[in-house]
Amino acid sequence: MRAIEYRRYGPPEVLTLTNVPKPTPQPDEVLIRVRATTATAADALMRRGETLQGRLVLGLLRPRSRFRIMGIEIAGEVEAVGRSVRSFAQGQRVFGFCGFSLGGYAEYCCLRETASLITIPDQLSYEDAAALVDGVTTAIFFFDKAKLQRDERVLIIGASGSVGSAAVQVAAHRGAVVTGVCSGRNRELVESLGADDVIDYTREDFTETGRTWDVIFDTVTKTTFRHARRALADGGRYLPTIGGLGAFVRSAWSRRVGRRKFVFGMSVDKHAELRQLEQLVAEGAARPVVDRRYPLEDLALAHAYVDTGRKRGNVVITVD
Repeated sequence: MRAIEYRRYGPPEVLTLTNVPKPTPQPDEVLIRVRATTATAADALMRRGETLQGRLVLGLLRPRSRFRIMGIEIAGEVEAVGRSVRSFAQGQRVFGFCGFSLGGYAEYCCLRETASLITIPDQLSYEDAAALVDGVTTAIFFFDKAKLQRDERVLIIGASGSVGSAAVQVAAHRGAVVTGVCSGRNRELVESLGADDVIDYTREDFTETGRTWDVIFDTVTKTTFRHARRALADGGRYLPTIGGLGAFVRSAWSRRVGRRKFVFGMSVDKHAELRQLEQLVAEGAARPVVDRRYPLEDLALAHAYVDTGRKRGNVVITVD
């Protein structure tokens, strides 16, 4: 089967098209014919090997063999199931999150029956399904963790990105008053997703507006708790999407000390969030935002575009 591998950390050019053996599902696994995946900022971070925490998992000097095929969001159809699998059947359309298994950058991948995987709603194409997975489920995870309430004021930093565009929709659906932070060229998009107003970060620092918010969700980790806390209301919560061991410690400490909270976690097991996503799609409250589409063989070009930091929503990879 065709797959995209990387054997060293570096620029997009380290991603190469190869032929590897088609995987065989174990008794508790589902073999998925991948039809669509995505190129995300998280994928690019893994490709560059920029964080020590990431390298401790992926490989200190170079990617371990089991992680050479990246790809965390997938949509496709069930090709075969292991003998003990009961939740899925051959021919079903499915989408979900590969988590630490990775493997989405290939024509086929295997996931356990218990992985973050559900059937695709009839109204979604493979490409749109792949584009919804991580952004919406991550937003749901963090807003649940922060106990977001109706009528609370929410500031979403990076509101035009993959997680940010989803977060605007989820927060608006929950009845929050949403302010998006993005460049001026993306104002119309963010407002169309449900933002009540938009701050153009190229013209104004949100901490200098004199306004405060109950929740600040930094979907691109472009600020810090120290910088953002001046714009947090009393009892406000700051949510970053990226952090290491120190973020977990700080989050635990913050629950006990101070009136403004640092809230962090890792959204890996997405079963509950995928069910909520399914409901949002049924209600018409979540729609994918797709900037560009690339075929699998042009994945390096897709990563180069992601590296520019200018993508709007998602970059989808079609696997045909």
